[in-house]
Amino acid sequence: MHRRLVIVVRADPVICGHSGEARNLAEAAIARGFEEVRIVTWPIERLEAAGLPLKPLDTVMPYSPGITVERPDPVGDYKVVDGRYIGGLVGRLVELFTDGVPTVAMSLYLSPHTTAVTDAVEVARRTGLPVDVVTIAEAVGSDVTNVVRQCVIEDRFGAAAHVLEGYLASDVCVAVSQYTKDLIVEEAQRLDERHGTAYARRCTERIDISYPAIDSSLFLDLDPAEVEARLAARGLVRDGYVFYLSRLAAAKGVDDLIDGFAASAATDKKLVIAGRGPEEQELRDYAAASSAADRIVFLTDVDDAEKPFLFAGAVAYALPTKPRPEFVETFGIALAEKALAGGGPAITTTTGGVGEAVGDTALIVDVEAPAQITAALDRILQMSSLERADWEARARAFALQFDRMNVFDRLFARVARRERVAA
Repeated sequence: MHRRLVIVVRADPVICGHSGEARNLAEAAIARGFEEVRIVTWPIERLEAAGLPLKPLDTVMPYSPGITVERPDPVGDYKVVDGRYIGGLVGRLVELFTDGVPTVAMSLYLSPHTTAVTDAVEVARRTGLPVDVVTIAEAVGSDVTNVVRQCVIEDRFGAAAHVLEGYLASDVCVAVSQYTKDLIVEEAQRLDERHGTAYARRCTERIDISYPAIDSSLFLDLDPAEVEARLAARGLVRDGYVFYLSRLAAAKGVDDLIDGFAASAATDKKLVIAGRGPEEQELRDYAAASSAADRIVFLTDVDDAEKPFLFAGAVAYALPTKPRPEFVETFGIALAEKALAGGGPAITTTTGGVGEAVGDTALIVDVEAPAQITAALDRILQMSSLERADWEARARAFALQFDRMNVFDRLFARVARRERVAA
């Protein structure tokens, strides 16, 4: 029987761990026998206009045969003040849901992707055409910090209810970490206390955990000669730099890393800061004013193919992320990827769900604590090769649970249980 998986997400070229997760789930679905996967996402011009950090288009890796990326055009003209792109997205989903093919539809981000899927399923069923759709909704941290929490703070009950009802209408509800689930339940409880609803209980009962899916094959068993060649192309040498790779945003703690690095004993090392984001210029200015300015390098063009080698060649990787009103790290995909690739111990905080991504395999510092980053870097520099190898081996073993096939199989076991119950 022909089976289809539809994934609704901000896909490549968006620089976001969940765009990579969507790719990995799509590839896993093909490997597990799905004949067709469609990633339904946004037109490039809309992504550019939104100001999202984007990879250069020519660096986006191709998908396997059977995976199609769709970018539905907007519906209507300038008289439609808002919702033109949502209209295009929902309309295409309705077409996919009514063509008779058994479909699993997964949305990453509740707003607007899950609400779009929920609307499309409702419309599809009202057409009277045959509909065979099972829905999965995955909540990420910014769904709560950027949408639900804001609605609660501003007492905008209707908007919060719209997001949560769309989520709970899904057949399978998951969150990317236990921290994310706890955050959803906490905000739902506040909504309940104000309005007499029962969202906290419903969320507690319905939401399971599904960690982000990573393609471990990209990071394991890297050819040492290719690592050296990739580093040389960047003017780097193995163990010659401390590495940061993530979005350049205030919540990521890059300013603390710059201060901690400048005060460390790593005077013969570089600090390589890779990524793009809204705070890029501010961080460049901050680095330029640092006492280590001549040893800090910014890279804005690192693609998915190069990333594993830069992880592997580093003496340490640091992500001193910190909670901010607009963003809290709800897992830490880059930390798990780094663990798979090797490259010395990681330095991070326990902000949000980071502890779930690293377990006891990273050096933990407090948030906004540059002196602790300095101490952690100095400790790494003093490690013997045997101690470093032990840290790397433990981190890799822990991170293998996030391999995309493992994550896919656990997630779709939930789908199978849901289908048995429905039958």
